[in-house]
Amino acid sequence: MAREAKTNAMRMLDRKKIKYEVLSYECDEFIDGMHMAEATGAPVERSFKTLLTQGKSGSYYVVVIPIAEEIDLKKAAKQMNEKSIAMVPVRSLLGITGYVRGGCSPIGMKKQFPTYIDSSAEGFEEIYVSGGRVGLSLKLKTEDLLKACGGRLSDLIAKKQD
Repeated sequence: MAREAKTNAMRMLDRKKIKYEVLSYECDEFIDGMHMAEATGAPVERSFKTLLTQGKSGSYYVVVIPIAEEIDLKKAAKQMNEKSIAMVPVRSLLGITGYVRGGCSPIGMKKQFPTYIDSSAEGFEEIYVSGGRVGLSLKLKTEDLLKACGGRLSDLIAKKQD
């Protein structure tokens, strides 16, 4: 059996001697995080998606939140000391990060951007994030993810309306 080609995220984790588990799933095109969790058997509450935002200042910020949640742009902007932030258009993702939609990992982007991970991750010893390619997920310790991407824990998700 051929070995799976390593992604930038996996190479960076290897360089930093951080242990991780690879979960692959069949997928020809982008599927959302809920389908990824279902395909890999990863618990939904411990599965996180990676979003790229841009502040009013022009700076980019990486936001990692649970797959079933939505980002609160005002709350996130406050954490980043920005007047406001907006989602970066999907068509710009590859050029800025080196990753495509559905395969965007907070680890190993073309450039290291300030990374904010929702504080709900703190409650889990291990979480799941994209492995840097559609159809690939990584399971690693939350503290190792924070180390690998220079991330900081922040309150980033929108509160559910009743």
